[in-house]
Amino acid sequence: MIEIKNLSKSFGSKQVLKDLNLKIEEGKVFGLVGINGSGKSTLLRLISGIYKSEKGSVIVDNEEVYENEAVKAKIFFLPDEPYYENSTTPKSIIDLYKNYYDFDEKEYLDYINHFKLPLNKTMKNFSKGMKRQVFISLALAIKPKYLLLDEAFDGLDPLARLAFRKALAGLVEDKKTTIIISSHSLRELEDICDSYGLLDNMSISSFGDIDESISKVHKYQVAFKELPKEIEGINFIRYVENGRVVEVIVEEDYEQFEEKIKQYNPLLIDEIAIDFEELFIIEVERRGYLNEKDN
Repeated sequence: MIEIKNLSKSFGSKQVLKDLNLKIEEGKVFGLVGINGSGKSTLLRLISGIYKSEKGSVIVDNEEVYENEAVKAKIFFLPDEPYYENSTTPKSIIDLYKNYYDFDEKEYLDYINHFKLPLNKTMKNFSKGMKRQVFISLALAIKPKYLLLDEAFDGLDPLARLAFRKALAGLVEDKKTTIIISSHSLRELEDICDSYGLLDNMSISSFGDIDESISKVHKYQVAFKELPKEIEGINFIRYVENGRVVEVIVEEDYEQFEEKIKQYNPLLIDEIAIDFEELFIIEVERRGYLNEKDN
Protein backbone atom coordinates (compact mmCIF):
# COMPACT_ATOMS: atom_id res chain seq x y z
CA MET A 1 0.00 0.00 0.00
CA ILE A 2 1.09 3.56 -0.69
CA GLU A 3 0.25 6.14 1.95
CA ILE A 4 1.11 9.81 1.60
CA LYS A 5 0.83 12.00 4.66
CA ASN A 6 0.88 15.82 4.74
CA LEU A 7 3.31 15.97 1.81
CA SER A 8 4.77 19.31 0.74
CA LYS A 9 7.33 20.11 -1.94
CA SER A 10 8.84 23.37 -3.20
CA PHE A 11 11.42 24.35 -5.77
CA GLY A 12 13.05 27.49 -4.45
CA SER A 13 10.28 29.98 -3.73
CA LYS A 14 7.71 28.07 -5.78
CA GLN A 15 5.52 25.68 -3.80
CA VAL A 16 4.22 22.80 -5.91
CA LEU A 17 2.55 20.49 -3.36
CA LYS A 18 1.16 21.39 0.05
CA ASP A 19 -0.19 19.11 2.79
CA LEU A 20 -1.15 16.43 0.30
CA ASN A 21 -2.72 13.23 1.65
CA LEU A 22 -3.47 10.12 -0.38
CA LYS A 23 -3.84 6.38 0.13
CA ILE A 24 -3.67 3.83 -2.69
CA GLU A 25 -4.54 0.23 -1.88
CA GLU A 26 -2.52 -2.72 -3.13
CA GLY A 27 -3.42 -4.16 -6.53
CA LYS A 28 -5.31 -1.09 -7.72
CA VAL A 29 -4.92 1.01 -10.86
CA PHE A 30 -5.03 4.68 -9.88
CA GLY A 31 -5.38 7.53 -12.37
CA LEU A 32 -3.59 10.74 -11.37
CA VAL A 33 -5.17 13.66 -13.24
CA GLY A 34 -4.76 17.40 -13.26
CA ILE A 35 -4.12 20.27 -15.64
CA ASN A 36 -0.62 21.16 -16.83
CA GLY A 37 1.29 22.62 -13.92
CA SER A 38 -0.64 20.89 -11.17
CA GLY A 39 2.40 18.89 -10.00
CA LYS A 40 1.64 15.36 -11.22
CA SER A 41 5.21 14.62 -12.30
CA THR A 42 6.55 16.00 -9.04
CA LEU A 43 4.25 13.76 -7.03
CA LEU A 44 5.32 10.67 -8.99
CA ARG A 45 8.98 11.50 -8.36
CA LEU A 46 8.28 11.86 -4.66
CA ILE A 47 6.48 8.51 -4.55
CA SER A 48 9.37 6.83 -6.37
CA GLY A 49 11.92 8.32 -3.97
CA ILE A 50 13.69 10.53 -6.51
CA TYR A 51 12.72 13.76 -4.75
CA LYS A 52 12.85 14.51 -1.06
CA SER A 53 9.95 16.41 0.47
CA GLU A 54 10.32 19.37 2.82
CA LYS A 55 7.44 18.10 4.91
CA GLY A 56 5.41 14.94 5.27
CA SER A 57 6.17 11.40 4.17
CA VAL A 58 5.64 8.79 1.47
CA ILE A 59 5.13 5.37 3.05
CA VAL A 60 5.29 2.22 0.89
CA ASP A 61 4.59 -1.09 2.61
CA ASN A 62 4.93 0.65 5.98
CA GLU A 63 8.37 2.08 5.19
CA GLU A 64 9.52 5.55 4.16
CA VAL A 65 10.56 5.42 0.50
CA TYR A 66 13.23 8.14 0.33
CA GLU A 67 16.80 6.73 0.54
CA ASN A 68 15.37 3.26 1.16
CA GLU A 69 16.90 1.00 -1.47
CA ALA A 70 14.87 -2.05 -0.44
CA VAL A 71 11.59 -0.19 -0.95
CA LYS A 72 12.73 1.54 -4.14
CA ALA A 73 13.57 -1.87 -5.62
CA LYS A 74 9.82 -2.61 -5.56
CA ILE A 75 9.06 0.52 -7.61
CA PHE A 76 9.56 1.19 -11.30
CA PHE A 77 9.00 4.77 -12.42
CA LEU A 78 8.64 5.50 -16.14
CA PRO A 79 8.89 9.28 -16.66
CA ASP A 80 7.60 11.14 -19.68
CA GLU A 81 11.16 11.50 -21.01
CA PRO A 82 13.29 8.58 -19.72
CA TYR A 83 17.05 9.12 -19.61
CA TYR A 84 19.38 7.06 -21.78
CA GLU A 85 22.82 7.61 -23.32
CA ASN A 86 23.26 8.25 -27.04
CA SER A 87 24.86 4.85 -27.53
CA THR A 88 22.02 2.95 -25.79
CA THR A 89 20.25 0.22 -27.76
CA PRO A 90 17.25 -1.88 -26.71
CA LYS A 91 19.72 -4.74 -26.15
CA SER A 92 22.34 -2.81 -24.14
CA ILE A 93 19.73 -1.37 -21.79
CA ILE A 94 19.34 -4.87 -20.33
CA ASP A 95 22.75 -4.75 -18.63
CA LEU A 96 21.99 -1.37 -17.05
CA TYR A 97 18.68 -2.35 -15.50
CA LYS A 98 19.90 -5.75 -14.35
CA ASN A 99 21.93 -3.85 -11.76
CA TYR A 100 18.73 -2.57 -10.16
CA TYR A 101 15.99 -5.07 -10.91
CA ASP A 102 15.51 -8.81 -11.24
CA PHE A 103 13.56 -8.99 -14.47
CA ASP A 104 12.55 -11.49 -17.11
CA GLU A 105 14.97 -10.91 -20.00
CA LYS A 106 13.12 -13.30 -22.31
CA GLU A 107 9.84 -11.49 -21.74
CA TYR A 108 11.54 -8.14 -22.40
CA LEU A 109 12.89 -9.43 -25.72
CA ASP A 110 9.48 -10.86 -26.59
CA TYR A 111 7.92 -7.42 -26.13
CA ILE A 112 10.68 -5.79 -28.20
CA ASN A 113 9.92 -8.30 -30.96
CA HIS A 114 6.16 -7.74 -30.57
CA PHE A 115 6.63 -3.99 -31.05
CA LYS A 116 8.96 -4.72 -34.02
CA LEU A 117 11.79 -2.65 -32.54
CA PRO A 118 15.37 -3.01 -33.89
CA LEU A 119 17.27 -4.66 -31.05
CA ASN A 120 20.78 -3.41 -31.85
CA LYS A 121 20.13 0.09 -33.19
CA THR A 122 20.81 3.13 -31.03
CA MET A 123 17.69 4.67 -29.55
CA LYS A 124 18.71 8.29 -30.18
CA ASN A 125 17.13 8.10 -33.64
CA PHE A 126 13.95 6.34 -32.50
CA SER A 127 10.63 8.14 -32.58
CA LYS A 128 9.06 9.06 -29.24
CA GLY A 129 6.65 6.17 -29.60
CA MET A 130 9.46 3.68 -30.25
CA LYS A 131 11.42 4.92 -27.23
CA ARG A 132 8.26 4.61 -25.18
CA GLN A 133 7.80 1.03 -26.33
CA VAL A 134 11.33 0.11 -25.24
CA PHE A 135 10.75 1.37 -21.70
CA ILE A 136 7.25 -0.10 -21.56
CA SER A 137 8.77 -3.46 -22.50
CA LEU A 138 11.27 -3.01 -19.68
CA ALA A 139 8.58 -2.09 -17.15
CA LEU A 140 6.42 -5.07 -18.08
CA ALA A 141 9.38 -7.48 -17.89
CA ILE A 142 10.43 -6.15 -14.47
CA LYS A 143 6.92 -6.81 -13.11
CA PRO A 144 7.36 -4.41 -10.20
CA LYS A 145 5.12 -4.38 -7.18
CA TYR A 146 4.53 -0.68 -7.82
CA LEU A 147 4.51 0.78 -11.33
CA LEU A 148 4.42 4.57 -11.79
CA LEU A 149 3.72 5.83 -15.30
CA ASP A 150 3.96 9.48 -16.34
CA GLU A 151 2.04 10.19 -19.57
CA ALA A 152 1.84 6.45 -20.10
CA PHE A 153 0.25 6.39 -23.55
CA ASP A 154 1.99 9.39 -25.11
CA GLY A 155 3.40 8.59 -28.55
CA LEU A 156 1.85 5.12 -28.79
CA ASP A 157 -0.21 4.11 -31.80
CA PRO A 158 -3.63 2.46 -31.22
CA LEU A 159 -2.32 -1.11 -31.47
CA ALA A 160 0.51 -0.42 -29.03
CA ARG A 161 -1.96 1.23 -26.64
CA LEU A 162 -4.19 -1.82 -26.75
CA ALA A 163 -1.28 -4.20 -26.12
CA PHE A 164 -0.07 -2.02 -23.25
CA ARG A 165 -3.49 -1.88 -21.59
CA LYS A 166 -3.84 -5.66 -21.79
CA ALA A 167 -0.37 -6.16 -20.33
CA LEU A 168 -1.09 -3.77 -17.44
CA ALA A 169 -4.32 -5.62 -16.68
CA GLY A 170 -2.31 -8.84 -16.65
CA LEU A 171 0.18 -7.43 -14.15
CA VAL A 172 -2.62 -6.47 -11.79
CA GLU A 173 -4.35 -9.82 -12.12
CA ASP A 174 -1.25 -12.04 -11.93
CA LYS A 175 1.14 -10.06 -9.73
CA LYS A 176 -1.24 -7.77 -7.81
CA THR A 177 0.82 -4.84 -9.07
CA THR A 178 -0.28 -1.41 -7.91
CA ILE A 179 -0.23 1.04 -10.82
CA ILE A 180 -0.37 4.83 -10.78
CA ILE A 181 -0.92 6.39 -14.20
CA SER A 182 -0.66 10.07 -15.02
CA SER A 183 -2.05 10.78 -18.47
CA HIS A 184 -3.82 13.44 -20.50
CA SER A 185 -5.63 10.61 -22.28
CA LEU A 186 -8.55 10.41 -19.88
CA ARG A 187 -10.47 7.98 -22.05
CA GLU A 188 -7.58 5.54 -21.68
CA LEU A 189 -7.65 6.01 -17.92
CA GLU A 190 -11.38 5.39 -17.78
CA ASP A 191 -10.86 2.03 -19.50
CA ILE A 192 -8.20 0.77 -17.10
CA CYS A 193 -8.32 2.64 -13.78
CA ASP A 194 -10.29 1.69 -10.68
CA SER A 195 -10.05 5.10 -9.03
CA TYR A 196 -8.66 8.56 -9.59
CA GLY A 197 -7.33 11.61 -7.79
CA LEU A 198 -7.56 15.16 -9.09
CA LEU A 199 -4.43 17.14 -8.26
CA ASP A 200 -5.40 20.79 -7.95
CA ASN A 201 -4.34 23.71 -5.77
CA MET A 202 -1.25 21.75 -4.66
CA SER A 203 -3.24 18.88 -3.17
CA ILE A 204 -5.71 16.10 -4.02
CA SER A 205 -8.96 18.02 -4.28
CA SER A 206 -11.16 15.18 -5.53
CA PHE A 207 -10.75 11.44 -5.10
CA GLY A 208 -12.85 8.36 -5.69
CA ASP A 209 -14.02 5.42 -7.74
CA ILE A 210 -14.32 6.49 -11.39
CA ASP A 211 -17.65 4.80 -12.15
CA GLU A 212 -19.17 5.93 -8.87
CA SER A 213 -18.03 9.53 -9.38
CA ILE A 214 -19.40 9.63 -12.93
CA SER A 215 -22.75 8.28 -11.70
CA LYS A 216 -23.16 11.26 -9.35
CA VAL A 217 -23.53 13.82 -12.15
CA HIS A 218 -26.03 13.81 -15.01
CA LYS A 219 -26.20 15.62 -18.33
CA TYR A 220 -29.49 16.47 -20.03
CA GLN A 221 -30.71 18.21 -23.17
CA VAL A 222 -34.04 19.88 -22.63
CA ALA A 223 -36.15 21.34 -25.45
CA PHE A 224 -38.88 23.94 -24.87
CA LYS A 225 -41.57 25.45 -27.06
CA GLU A 226 -40.62 28.74 -25.44
CA LEU A 227 -37.39 29.04 -23.45
CA PRO A 228 -38.05 29.97 -19.77
CA LYS A 229 -36.59 33.31 -18.69
CA GLU A 230 -35.35 31.67 -15.52
CA ILE A 231 -35.35 28.15 -14.09
CA GLU A 232 -35.52 28.03 -10.31
CA GLY A 233 -35.09 25.24 -7.79
CA ILE A 234 -32.34 23.38 -9.66
CA ASN A 235 -28.65 23.66 -8.84
CA PHE A 236 -26.96 23.70 -12.25
CA ILE A 237 -23.32 22.69 -12.49
CA ARG A 238 -23.42 23.80 -16.12
CA TYR A 239 -26.17 25.54 -18.11
CA VAL A 240 -25.81 26.29 -21.84
CA GLU A 241 -28.57 27.70 -24.05
CA ASN A 242 -28.80 26.92 -27.77
CA GLY A 243 -31.96 28.42 -29.18
CA ARG A 244 -34.88 26.71 -27.46
CA VAL A 245 -32.68 23.86 -26.24
CA VAL A 246 -30.62 23.94 -23.06
CA GLU A 247 -27.82 21.55 -22.16
CA VAL A 248 -27.37 21.17 -18.42
CA ILE A 249 -25.29 19.19 -15.95
CA VAL A 250 -26.81 18.57 -12.53
CA GLU A 251 -26.52 16.13 -9.65
CA GLU A 252 -30.18 15.04 -9.87
CA ASP A 253 -31.02 11.70 -11.46
CA TYR A 254 -33.61 11.56 -14.25
CA GLU A 255 -36.68 11.22 -12.02
CA GLN A 256 -35.57 14.03 -9.69
CA PHE A 257 -34.69 16.32 -12.59
CA GLU A 258 -37.92 15.56 -14.46
CA GLU A 259 -39.99 16.36 -11.36
CA LYS A 260 -38.30 19.77 -11.00
CA ILE A 261 -38.27 20.78 -14.66
CA LYS A 262 -41.81 19.69 -15.60
CA GLN A 263 -43.36 22.94 -14.31
CA TYR A 264 -41.62 24.67 -17.27
CA ASN A 265 -43.41 22.39 -19.78
CA PRO A 266 -40.41 20.86 -21.60
CA LEU A 267 -41.10 19.24 -24.95
CA LEU A 268 -38.28 16.75 -24.58
CA ILE A 269 -35.74 15.62 -21.97
CA ASP A 270 -32.81 13.50 -23.13
CA GLU A 271 -30.08 12.19 -20.83
CA ILE A 272 -26.59 12.15 -22.34
CA ALA A 273 -23.81 9.91 -21.04
CA ILE A 274 -20.89 11.57 -19.25
CA ASP A 275 -17.41 10.09 -19.55
CA PHE A 276 -14.32 10.53 -17.35
CA GLU A 277 -12.94 13.33 -19.52
CA GLU A 278 -16.09 15.40 -19.02
CA LEU A 279 -16.08 14.60 -15.30
CA PHE A 280 -12.53 15.96 -15.13
CA ILE A 281 -13.58 19.16 -16.91
CA ILE A 282 -16.51 19.57 -14.51
CA GLU A 283 -14.27 19.13 -11.47
CA VAL A 284 -11.68 21.59 -12.79
CA GLU A 285 -14.35 24.17 -13.63
CA ARG A 286 -15.73 23.88 -10.10
CA ARG A 287 -12.35 24.70 -8.62
CA GLY A 288 -11.03 27.24 -11.12
CA TYR A 289 -8.29 26.82 -13.71
CA LEU A 290 -4.67 26.72 -12.59
CA ASN A 291 -2.16 27.87 -15.20
CA GLU A 292 1.26 27.06 -13.87
CA LYS A 293 4.03 25.15 -15.54
CA ASP A 294 4.21 21.48 -14.52
CA ASN A 295 7.18 20.15 -12.59
